[in-house]
Amino acid sequence: MALLPRVVHVRVWTEEDWDPALYKWEQIADVIRQRIIAGEHDKPEDRLISEVALREEFDVARGTIRKAIEALRAEGWIITKAGKGSIVVPKDDRPEPPTQ
Repeated sequence: MALLPRVVHVRVWTEEDWDPALYKWEQIADVIRQRIIAGEHDKPEDRLISEVALREEFDVARGTIRKAIEALRAEGWIITKAGKGSIVVPKDDRPEPPTQ
C-alpha cells in the first residue's frame, strides 16, 4: 500500500493576508481549525504539520504558533503527546464547528 503525501501548504502569508482587527494567533488557529473541519486530518492519530512548517507558512514567531496550538487544544480540536506533537482529536470527539 502506497503512502499518500502529507498536505503541505506552501503559500507564505503576507501582511495583506492578516486581518488587523484580530490577533495573528487567532487567525492561525482559525485556519488550522478550518483545515481540520475540511478533512485534512481525518486519519486516526493524524498529526498537525510541525511548528517549524507552520512558522514558515505564516511567517510568524514560534510563540505565535504555540499560542494558536494552545487555543485549539483548549477548544478540544487537538491534543499534544510528548514525542508525538499535536494530534487531531478523532472526528467523533471534536467540538461543534463554530458558526460564522
